[in-house]
Amino acid sequence: MWGSESEELNATKLVWAAGDRVVEHVADRDVAYVVLSGSLTLTVDDVVHELSAADAFIVERGARRSLITGDAGAAYVTVHRRRGGLQIRPLAG
Repeated sequence: MWGSESEELNATKLVWAAGDRVVEHVADRDVAYVVLSGSLTLTVDDVVHELSAADAFIVERGARRSLITGDAGAAYVTVHRRRGGLQIRPLAG
């Protein structure tokens, strides 16, 4: 994992092995995903998006999102407005 920040933005590079998952959650800000290598499936509010190297996708604040990496894993960068750490809220229910 690698990260960088400015007064307004936070960028983080994440590298995951094949089949790794990020459980469904809701973030309190818009988040841009840019896939560097491999592939991943990003599910946003029950809509599935298949992403691979050079693809970018923006998930709006308040949307439910989850992620699973493809057969070769994935490396991607997330970028969002900086405001302390990224706050992930559990789903109600």
